[in-house]
Amino acid sequence: MEIRHLKTFKAVADHLSFHKAANAIHYAQSTVSAQIMALESELEVHLFERLGRRIILTSEGENFYQYACKIIELAESARTSLSAGENPAGSLTIRVPESFCVNRLTPVVTLFRKRMPNVKLSFITCAVEGLVDDLKNGVTDLAFLLAESIQSKDLDVENLGSENLVLVAGPSHPLTKIDKVELEMLTEYTLLLSRVDCSYRRILEQMLQESQCEPQMVLEYNSVAAIIAGVSAGLGVTLVPEIAVRRELAKKKLMILPWPGNDMEVAQLMIWHKSKWISPIINMFMDTTREVLTKI
Repeated sequence: MEIRHLKTFKAVADHLSFHKAANAIHYAQSTVSAQIMALESELEVHLFERLGRRIILTSEGENFYQYACKIIELAESARTSLSAGENPAGSLTIRVPESFCVNRLTPVVTLFRKRMPNVKLSFITCAVEGLVDDLKNGVTDLAFLLAESIQSKDLDVENLGSENLVLVAGPSHPLTKIDKVELEMLTEYTLLLSRVDCSYRRILEQMLQESQCEPQMVLEYNSVAAIIAGVSAGLGVTLVPEIAVRRELAKKKLMILPWPGNDMEVAQLMIWHKSKWISPIINMFMDTTREVLTKI
């Protein structure tokens, strides 16, 4: 089984097209077809099903895709590790909540870049949906999440600490004039919630659901910064990690509302797939994260 055949298979599987795959990896289409046929012959299975001009992965192809990605990743990691010596090169893809990336991960990245300046880092906004699959498929090397927990037999999870959650509103919001905000009162006002930093959003939604409370209006954003700006302008109320709004709180642009969830916390979770090979690059980023966060 040749690495080049695996790379060709991955290209065809990613594009679901022999023609597009050939263009992407700079092969003649006949070469791509020949390599896929050779691979299918060696494995004694059909990896693709041809439906006229369309192709789709067979169930065997879908299963083999996971192994192909891992083999390719191991081969590339071995090559870069051996050739780079004391200055390893490569890439690292990390899924991380925006608020955690902005307020906790910046010093981690700064120190990591000093230690491994030749490593390319790519950060993707983290959400719970699809996280397990992305880690399993190698789309994501490492993930961080702000949540109470995450349950999966396929994942290794390390608790790095905790973040306080606060319910906040702009200084002119009516709820800031109340001594104690009950959960039911939130139904009268607009909630600004995040689509991407959604793990702690679920906590608030679960509390509302258990109390049979329906918010008057929910505005959804892809950016935590946009939510903070909207709440500061008086658009409504939101639940966020306190660290994400510390500047606004200090400048009195936001106020913490006194409500039953004031002591609520979420864990800072570092997550990776159990079968993932922890390369020297990944290991260094994990160790750097532990080192920096323990000092905060």
